[in-house]
Amino acid sequence: MMRGLFQLTWLEIKIFLREPLGAIGSLVIPVILYLVVGRAMNRGGPPRSPAGLDFLGSGLPVMVSVFMAIGAVTSLVAIISIYREGGILKRLRATPLRPQTILSAHVLAKLLFTAITLTLMLMAGRRFYPPGLKAPVISFALAVMFSTLSILSMGFVIASLVRTARFAQPVGALLFYPMIAVSGLFVPIEAFPPGLQVVAKLLPLTYIVSLLRGIWNGESWFAHLGDVAALAIAGAIFVALSARVFRWE
Repeated sequence: MMRGLFQLTWLEIKIFLREPLGAIGSLVIPVILYLVVGRAMNRGGPPRSPAGLDFLGSGLPVMVSVFMAIGAVTSLVAIISIYREGGILKRLRATPLRPQTILSAHVLAKLLFTAITLTLMLMAGRRFYPPGLKAPVISFALAVMFSTLSILSMGFVIASLVRTARFAQPVGALLFYPMIAVSGLFVPIEAFPPGLQVVAKLLPLTYIVSLLRGIWNGESWFAHLGDVAALAIAGAIFVALSARVFRWE
């Protein structure tokens, strides 16, 4: 089983890298975004305002990491939809590989690309970090991977509900990117009207932002057990939902 999983994961990686636009979008664009924003804020010297320092200190890496997680999900949505529409999923299911193995290979491939992109981002953006910043890079990387894993199952649900591959990725983007506005990434949740605060607390992206920001600022995982639990519950719900609605053909 493990051998088949690794072989299929390696095959998915090679197929993905054959598409230059997809590879550039997943591996290069987040790093460019990090560098462009960081350089713009450092133009003419270090940021003068406390808000600017705070954004470079935690907001920027968290923002790019959130976009990376969303990009992994929307990319998964597109690939699964294309495979199903082209009959590839149906043929894969006819092989001795278990359905869990086939779907897990897609998840592992996305997590690997997320890890590579995160590494490139952290290496390229070191000069933009405020002096004295000692971010727990390994712990933050684990938080990014956990956050990405918790919402990847949503990709299987979206890919099953959208009938054609052409609309799968745009629909995924339309569902995820508006969540950013109420996730607390740019505006504190407490500043929203009470009704919007309730909506924000129902969205997994809110807990992803809270977890990533806290870990990057040096807080312990125990301080964010609520975020971890919320993401684990969300992941479990979407795994159960995808098991019911996922279509192979």
